[in-house]
Amino acid sequence: MSAQADPVQDIAHLGNVELLTPKLDRSLWYFKDVLGMEVVHVAGSSAYLRGYGDHAASALKLTAAAQPGVGCISWRAVSPAALERRVQAIAATGRGIGWIDGDFCRGRSYRFRDPDGHLMEVYYDEQKFVAPDHLRSTLKNLPMRYTAKGVNVRRTDHLALLARDVPANRAFVQQALGFRLHEQVVFERGTKEIGAWLSPSIMHHQVAYVLDVKGGSGRLHHFSLWVDDRADVLRAADILAENGIFIEAGPSRHNNSQGFYLYSYEPGGNRVEVYSGSYLVTAPDWEPVTWNEEERGTGVYWGTALPESFLTYATPDIPAAAAAGARVPVFDPS
Repeated sequence: MSAQADPVQDIAHLGNVELLTPKLDRSLWYFKDVLGMEVVHVAGSSAYLRGYGDHAASALKLTAAAQPGVGCISWRAVSPAALERRVQAIAATGRGIGWIDGDFCRGRSYRFRDPDGHLMEVYYDEQKFVAPDHLRSTLKNLPMRYTAKGVNVRRTDHLALLARDVPANRAFVQQALGFRLHEQVVFERGTKEIGAWLSPSIMHHQVAYVLDVKGGSGRLHHFSLWVDDRADVLRAADILAENGIFIEAGPSRHNNSQGFYLYSYEPGGNRVEVYSGSYLVTAPDWEPVTWNEEERGTGVYWGTALPESFLTYATPDIPAAAAAGARVPVFDPS
């Protein structure tokens, strides 16, 4: 066997996701009262939230904007030295923007854009969450107690981004950030990559890139929050229905990732997934799993087939007329 270079392991995990919403108050109600997240800070037109299992002071930022979509996606480095190495690698690609002083609970951060235009940053310094007395858990290893409020999501899990060129974006995060490819979807006799699921850790994926069938750029397919088991996903369906939230798909199980899922739209228009199951990748010599058209099918292992909106809707939305002539492949941005 030929020798392989040691993998780059400078990024620890997905640190924070900023969602843009034209209905900040209603979006805040959805994440706080329906999903059960805790609001920890408010500044200007932004609110900062966390799940009861997130270790940082905040893992989700909601920001008022004219259109829904994703703002800045933050990745935490494993050390200050690792941060500097990734900054050098990103700058060498020509996609760097520069340093900022940081945001709530995060120190100085280096911002950049992926090939599709999504705004990202890498950072190391982070404020840990210290629970006030009324949120302190009796479990010393749990950052915050389970409040039994709404769905009560545990933590941020991943997000799926749309891209005009999946291979270019996949290669960028592999080379500049050191992410590992765990699964992909390749159509047309292995010549057209339309989906890639990657992670900087043993988690199955913390980011997915999927072909934007409307030819847009910088768009969000969904943001995903973790619950402990599939019973929690089923319970979430009841809670969403009781609160008048439109359920787009699920509860069902993906074939890719093996995840158990439920998709809804938060009031601002962004698609949000309640997610559990999946699998961990611990093998250092993992070979990416590749699916073709026949193997992939509808992307559902069992359950109702995904609706057409799951393939065509993302934020910010692009009217159908603006994307006329786009061919919609069968895929599943799980």
